[in-house]
Amino acid sequence: MLRQTLRPASRVLARSGLRCSVRFNSAAAEAAEAKAPVDPKISQIVDQISTLTLLETSSLISELKTRLNISDIALPAAGAAAPAAAAPAEEEVKEVVEEQTIFAVKLESFDAKAKPKIIKEVKSLLGLSLVESKKFVEAAPKVLKDNVAKEDAEKIKSTLEGLGAKVVLE
Repeated sequence: MLRQTLRPASRVLARSGLRCSVRFNSAAAEAAEAKAPVDPKISQIVDQISTLTLLETSSLISELKTRLNISDIALPAAGAAAPAAAAPAEEEVKEVVEEQTIFAVKLESFDAKAKPKIIKEVKSLLGLSLVESKKFVEAAPKVLKDNVAKEDAEKIKSTLEGLGAKVVLE
């Protein structure tokens, strides 16, 4: 249950440009916490933050970005910053690019000759009636599915493009 609660919060943090990681049942983390005492002030702040809702967490992040003048770009790791500062001409800090895994499948346009086939495919994909599918296709550009895994999104895209539609993954 704790994982289900923390995953959406970590997604909100990731979308806003902040990185976070959560360890569950980690013996090494528990041992490290037992060895190093935590400042009571820090402990109190962590306790207060852990009680926030997702909306409150999002507001907190944006307020921290504003007050601390933090940009939305990914910041280099602390270990990588020290060598880069010591020899800036010799080493370049490389930005880590994460591969997107969740997509929105958007129907941009379609070939007029392929319209019936595309309507049938949209009907089977979304479970709509024939009339609803026709209205959906005619309203292009429109998002077919949201929060789709990469493999499924590519499969839907290739199927619809094979029928004569122009599909974009966002």
